[in-house]
Amino acid sequence: MTKLKLGAITDDKPVRVTVDLPAPLHRDLVAYAEVLARETGQPISDPAKLIAPMIQRFIATDRGFAKARRQSA
Repeated sequence: MTKLKLGAITDDKPVRVTVDLPAPLHRDLVAYAEVLARETGQPISDPAKLIAPMIQRFIATDRGFAKARRQSA
């Protein structure tokens, strides 16, 4: 079993943001959604829904950001 950084996606009230992705990144996002769907048994209807949890996970695990945030508080 593959260990992905994302788990099941929770449904929450979104804030709309428009982002243009390079084609290779979009292909990777679609492939990631397919693997995640197999891992969780939860189909991903729109791979773009993975972007927010990915950014959230990235920010949560960025030690440099956490340190800078603590220093500015």
